[in-house]
Parts: sequence; structure tokens; C-alpha cells
Amino acid sequence: MTDAALAPNSVILTDRAAKKIGRVLAKQPEGTVLRITVAGGGCSGFQYEYKIVQEQPASDDLVLTKDDATVLIDSLSLEFLGGAEIDYVDDLIGQSFQIKNPNAVAGCGCGTSFSVAV
Repeated sequence: MTDAALAPNSVILTDRAAKKIGRVLAKQPEGTVLRITVAGGGCSGFQYEYKIVQEQPASDDLVLTKDDATVLIDSLSLEFLGGAEIDYVDDLIGQSFQIKNPNAVAGCGCGTSFSVAV
């Protein structure tokens, strides 16, 4: 994958996602954050992973803060998430975080797995 194929390294955290993350983190010890990573696997090649962790940001992490929410994204995952929007949906079908990723060229039905053009 070339730099030209990737979206800018900005990621948007919606108000709905920030509120949900903030409510989840409020029940955790101080200093707890949500780390979002991209890992190999899933039915489409890559998958999103969400981990509640107690750690300080690494020097190359993207740190998103809004309201009471703090989200960390490592630099390797950011290569796949640049330009994405992290949202939270609560509807009749269920509740989930959803990532609208401009780098994904295909995905699975559940929205947790995706593929990119090479």
C-alpha cells in the first residue's frame, strides 16, 4: 500500500461514540482508555479490535479526546484508519461501534472486518 492510497491521518470521533466511551471508561480505574487497533484476520483480511487498557499513549499514538473519552490509535493502525469516522449506533438491531473507513474497499456484514486495495 502506498502513501498516496491512504486517506489523511485524521480520525473523527463522533459525539455519540465519545459519550458511550466516556460512560464505559467512567466505570474503570482512573487512567483507563480505549485502544483501537487494526489486526490481521476476520473474514475480509483485517479486523478492528477494541481494548480497554490502562496505559499512557506511546509517542507515535494518535490520541483522540472528547468529553470524558480518550481513544488511542497506534501509528500502524492509523495507516489503515486515516480519514475514518468512529461512531456508536444504538438501534433496533443492536448497539455497536461502527467505523466508517474510507480505506476499506470491502467489508463483512457485521462491520468488524475489512479489506484494502494493494
